Amino acid sequence: MILPAVPDPRLVTVRRGGTLTDEDHRLLALWAAACAEHVLHLVEAVRPDDPRPREALAAVRAWARRELPMMRTRAAGGHAMGTARDLVGAPRFAAYAAGQAAVVAHVAAHDLGAAAYAIKAVRAAAPAGRGAADGEEECRWQRGQLPAAVRELVLDDQRRRDHLCWGVFGC
Repeated sequence: MILPAVPDPRLVTVRRGGTLTDEDHRLLALWAAACAEHVLHLVEAVRPDDPRPREALAAVRAWARRELPMMRTRAAGGHAMGTARDLVGAPRFAAYAAGQAAVVAHVAAHDLGAAAYAIKAVRAAAPAGRGAADGEEECRWQRGQLPAAVRELVLDDQRRRDHLCWGVFGC
């Protein structure tokens, strides 16, 4: 479970009583999609004919452009997570990363789910003895992709929720 028991109002949209603007919500979604896309090859290598993870990333990007409603984007995320159900290791985590990225359209706090699952995928795919180092490198890469407008929010949220996200953000 990557979501806290009490939502952080900074990750709740203004119209739902929080302080997150629509623009920053979209930036979080696009960052989550970038994190998931970085490991998408891991699931596509074992499921080349399953379009659901890639479709989920296309959906959240379309949502960010205001071309797709949230409900369809959220559904695409659920379908991507369906890809993961009978997989193990890196492909499973990569599929979950894509699903988590898409559901950011519904709940912004899923952004860390996409990032954390991507790091878990990299760790699981690493050669023996390299998992931790490769995971830290992935974490640093992700942080390099953060838009300036949401960078401090995400970094603070990573510190706050790292214990819920398998401790992957200690890079």
